[in-house]
Amino acid sequence: MLKSIQRRKNKLRTQRKLRVRGKISGTEALPRVTVFRSNKHFYAQAIDDVAGVTLAAADGKKLGLKANREDVKQIANTFADALKAKNIDNVVFDRNGYLYHGVVASFADALREAGIKL
Repeated sequence: MLKSIQRRKNKLRTQRKLRVRGKISGTEALPRVTVFRSNKHFYAQAIDDVAGVTLAAADGKKLGLKANREDVKQIANTFADALKAKNIDNVVFDRNGYLYHGVVASFADALREAGIKL
């Protein structure tokens, strides 16, 4: 891929990310769940923006899972268990500039199925 095309794609994702982040914020009672996906791995974390701390996290790389729809469901179940251990059942979902389809949507649906309200 040409560098100019990749630069533009990154710029557009950053714009989407900032637009979404301007509207949502996490607290200790209602943390912000943000996701990061690369071509190989998928990561998620629950963040309290008021205190600036991460409350729970799930790392697909450490679990040995890839960034596909089936593996992301397992990551979501692990993440939901970590949230329930902290007595968190309501969260705000931050798609981090990614379009809401494919792997990101599969993660959100699996979180809902695990009992976390988005």
